[in-house]
Amino acid sequence: MFNQNIKAPVNIPVSKIHPFEGNPYKVLDNDEMNSLICSIQEQGILTPIIIRPIENTDEYEVISGHRRLHATVKAGMKEVPAFIYAVTRDEAAIMLVDSNLHREHILPSERAFAYKMKMEAMNRQGYRSDLTCGQVGHKSRDGVSETESGRQVQRYIRLTYLIPELLELVDEKRIAFTPAVELSYLNELEQADLYEEICICDATPNLSQAQRLRAISREEGLTPEHIGEILAEEKANQREKIKIPAERIRRFFPKSYTTEQIEEAIVKLCESRYRARQGRDSR
Repeated sequence: MFNQNIKAPVNIPVSKIHPFEGNPYKVLDNDEMNSLICSIQEQGILTPIIIRPIENTDEYEVISGHRRLHATVKAGMKEVPAFIYAVTRDEAAIMLVDSNLHREHILPSERAFAYKMKMEAMNRQGYRSDLTCGQVGHKSRDGVSETESGRQVQRYIRLTYLIPELLELVDEKRIAFTPAVELSYLNELEQADLYEEICICDATPNLSQAQRLRAISREEGLTPEHIGEILAEEKANQREKIKIPAERIRRFFPKSYTTEQIEEAIVKLCESRYRARQGRDSR
């Protein structure tokens, strides 16, 4: 993919390198990042990042290696080895998207904005410029994704129409992908009302409910009352389940206890503690 006439990486001051504007992939300060920081402190950067010159400046923006650059700064290093590619911003956008799509863990929001960025860059470059966004979604997978149909690419791009609060629920897997696509057709005010009702009801819409919400929005306009009534419907799998590994609690019960007996004993213990706490609070 990065088949450029670059002879060798060069060390560039991190102060002259900037994240790619609109980068769809999140750079998080988590355990994985901490491990990368430790690795860089011990061994340095093993794989150079890839950057491009920013027009009319002596600075650069990242094409590939946002996490490595972030870790380098966190590690206190002043320079980072980098390959410099003299490409246009649209070419860089396509390269950025393609270099990350192979990652094992990509959030739905990341994939959505990545596909959108790549398609827009391709359109500006003249790829399938005779097609509209919708037509690309139905007819073509060429260039946008090598693994997913054009229809699926278009469905992902629909997620970019969700307000940030709802999109975060999709990333957290509280709203499934297909219902989220349906909800993306609601206007921003309706989506804001939906998010508020989700917080109040502690419930998220399944596919059937999302389709009904979209239909009401299209036909008569969606109100908080409509949303509340639909979300209040009981669904067997709606409530979040608390899972405790069996090995953590099995040793506290007789070997003869079944799973149901253990569950019942835990509930009774919780009820006893709750009544005791209520008694103390009422004094």
